[in-house]
Amino acid sequence: MDRITAAQVFATIVDKGSLAGAAEALDMSRAMVTRYLAEMEDWAGARLLHRTTRRLGLTAAGEATLARCRELLALAGQMPAAADTQADEPRGMLRIACSQSLAEARLAPLVAQYLRRYPHTAVDLQISNRTVNLVEERIDLAIRITNALDPGLIARPLGRCDSVVCAAPAYLAARGTPQGVHDLAVHNCLTYSYFGRSLWRFDDAQGADEVPVGGNLSANESVVLLHATLAGAGISLQPVYSAAPYIASGQLVALLPGRQPTAMGIYGLYASRERLPATLRSMLDFLAQAWGEAAPGQAPGASFAMV
Repeated sequence: MDRITAAQVFATIVDKGSLAGAAEALDMSRAMVTRYLAEMEDWAGARLLHRTTRRLGLTAAGEATLARCRELLALAGQMPAAADTQADEPRGMLRIACSQSLAEARLAPLVAQYLRRYPHTAVDLQISNRTVNLVEERIDLAIRITNALDPGLIARPLGRCDSVVCAAPAYLAARGTPQGVHDLAVHNCLTYSYFGRSLWRFDDAQGADEVPVGGNLSANESVVLLHATLAGAGISLQPVYSAAPYIASGQLVALLPGRQPTAMGIYGLYASRERLPATLRSMLDFLAQAWGEAAPGQAPGASFAMV
């Protein structure tokens, strides 16, 4: 980790009297402040702070380390800014976490474009449907589709994800077509893995509705549910970017005309704004521009009829 930043974090913890105060002052997550403090203690080979429920105090090693940190920060402040205009050029490895469906349908092609634009960069994609811990797993950027942001992370809005309720013609021929959102409660709906029944939410000009749904198949990845839907297993709620090609080809049918499932935001999440690397900053800007031109919930040029 960057020792100058670690020194700044440690000095700020002492100045503010708490990790939370340092996190606020540095516009950094509490988890990242804790990580920098742990690294500083590893480098010092000793505990630097006495921690109680009421206050923080410096150990003897902490007092010596604080003095060295202040010397380092003073020296760093005297260094002239680099004149090399390439200093801010994106370079190096970026570790990105993303769900399988979004990575396959939209992120991977954009990453390929980014790497062509910035040839000194590399990307390590970590594909998983679970919520990763950015600090513990050393993830630089997490791309998440959510309406519930983690308050401990910095969130950059990148786009919007619309969804569609859909089913295969074979399923509809056997079970009938739902005419309203509440008809979904009596259909075999394929859901994400939650405890109990899932709620599908709709929010449009006709109002806001929450419909409890359930069925004989659930999964923790929408790609699995998409393939089961194509096989006629039931009705599913899919991101438009996944379902649109199959709806256009007639393999799936979009249901419930006039009703819009609640849209979700697509965010780039990272741990701190402090000394944001050029690679991370440029990737965020690149994705925001790409998804702003054609929102990730919509396949450019795609259209389909609903029944």
